[in-house]
Amino acid sequence: MIKNIISGIKAYFGAFSLISKLKLWKYFAVPMIISAITAAIIFSSAYGLSDNIGHFISKIWIWDWGKDIFSSIGNFIGGLIVLVIGLILFKHIIMALSAPFMSPVSEKIETHFTGNSSHSHRDTTFSQQLFRGIRINGRNLGMELILTIPILLLKFIPVVNIFSTILLFMVQAYYAGFGNMDYTLERHFQYKESVQFVRKHRGLAIGNGIVFILFLLIPIIGVILVLPLSVTAASTRTVEALQIKSKLPNAT
Repeated sequence: MIKNIISGIKAYFGAFSLISKLKLWKYFAVPMIISAITAAIIFSSAYGLSDNIGHFISKIWIWDWGKDIFSSIGNFIGGLIVLVIGLILFKHIIMALSAPFMSPVSEKIETHFTGNSSHSHRDTTFSQQLFRGIRINGRNLGMELILTIPILLLKFIPVVNIFSTILLFMVQAYYAGFGNMDYTLERHFQYKESVQFVRKHRGLAIGNGIVFILFLLIPIIGVILVLPLSVTAASTRTVEALQIKSKLPNAT
């Protein structure tokens, strides 16, 4: 799996040039706007809620001794909870709403690598792509929250909280990569088949998602460029995986 994670990360190195070569920037205009508006709404709301959550957590400690220390810990954990949930909501919202715009991008990348624009695949409409994006990301959102909540509780345990941070990051990365890969998979697989495919190639999903999450930590520019680069990188590796599976032809 480590090899696939590295492969998923390395796909980003050629993403910018591929977008320019295939003239794909025009397809990213609406998703970029969606990303900017969603980020502004979610993170402004999150900033206002962090102090309230931290204050609520600090009330758990009923004793006077060590109260200041626990309050500081509570504020930190409160801010972390808001940040994590904000990131989770942000990525699934933008990936779901951008599905109809990202599918043509992945299809052009697929055609570029296969050299065949007439191969057989599932023809889907704008509304079907949007529904598929909402369904996949809704499912991933639920699964991610189920996994994230207990991991956040581990933050209260010394030493263990170090490993829980890594685990939390990997979970976030996996589901981000999952959503990016599905823009290609939706043309070839039904819903359940796509879930199974990503599970078998979880390393590629994690590698793609690692860079996706790191991009979100870059103010403004990261939010704007995260979809173009991550979708391009994911499409490249997903097409390669499909070719290995003999689902797609190789370029001649």
